[in-house]
Amino acid sequence: MPKQNELIDKAEDVADQVLRYSKHVLPHLARFCLISTFLEDGIRMWTQWNEQRDYMNVSWSCGAFLATMFVITNLLGQIVGCVMVLSRQKVPIACGILFGIIALQTVAYSIIWDIKFLMRNLALAGGVLLLLAENKAEGKSLFAGLPSLGENNPKQYMQLSGRILLVLMFLTLLRFEMSVMQIIQNLIGTTLIICIAIGFKTKLSALVLVLWLTCLNVYFNAWWNIPDYRPMRDFLKYDFFQTMSVIGGLLLVVAFGPGGVSMDEHKKKW
Repeated sequence: MPKQNELIDKAEDVADQVLRYSKHVLPHLARFCLISTFLEDGIRMWTQWNEQRDYMNVSWSCGAFLATMFVITNLLGQIVGCVMVLSRQKVPIACGILFGIIALQTVAYSIIWDIKFLMRNLALAGGVLLLLAENKAEGKSLFAGLPSLGENNPKQYMQLSGRILLVLMFLTLLRFEMSVMQIIQNLIGTTLIICIAIGFKTKLSALVLVLWLTCLNVYFNAWWNIPDYRPMRDFLKYDFFQTMSVIGGLLLVVAFGPGGVSMDEHKKKW
């Protein structure tokens, strides 16, 4: 146990060094990664205009006009939302637009009935929630007339909710195979997501999970190796950028910490 604690302490020191040298770049990188799936999907709506419109028309029998309005809403909503986030202009409105796009696509593409993709969409919503929390000023007490103790403010509960939603992405990557390597991966991954959810050793856990997800993403979702004419290319591309957005949310946790509702924060008061 002492050796294990010493190893964790060394890992935290390395993580602190990384954060110290990247603190000015990390938030920008996190925001760019987070909006990448919206940006890619917005561009897809333009390049695959007819296919997207026809798909909606066939799936919902809604007519060409409503199908076209769906494509336009997705195109403008995602591109405008991404530009607003990157330029740091009206970020709460931009987050509201992106939340609306997530909800619209969840219903329109019947994602609500697919537990794996639903969990991924919820993880994506968690990343947007963390982005909104990062932009939000510290709130006041939840109870009017009572002084704030620094804990009962919306930002901290938004950070908690965002962390919990983010880790749903990793749950979709767990594979229940009876191989030693897979069992070890599941155990390590589960430990990391629990640490992030409860806010224990949060920055270190999030940084390790960022590295892990990045490796898995590049290995399993290498869409650039698939020819343009194969449908699998679009599927892998969508999966790749959605995972990048969750990585962006985790980078926000690395950059700004878990917030007040976490074990890390309460340890400071002990």
